[in-house]
Amino acid sequence: MSAEVVNLRQFRKTKARSEKEKQAEQNRITFGRTKTEKNLTKALNDKATKAHKAGHIETPKSDE
Repeated sequence: MSAEVVNLRQFRKTKARSEKEKQAEQNRITFGRTKTEKNLTKALNDKATKAHKAGHIETPKSDE
């Protein structure tokens, strides 16, 4: 029943590296796209929003 001895300094550094790698991966996804890809995504989002609003039925408001 012996516990594994861990060097806390190395543990903290390893944890910090993994956190930095996660952030770098997220930044690659967010910012690592070409202008054409960004424009395509924006156009698709605008089209979906427009289609969603086109199906919306407005009910007349009664002024009572």
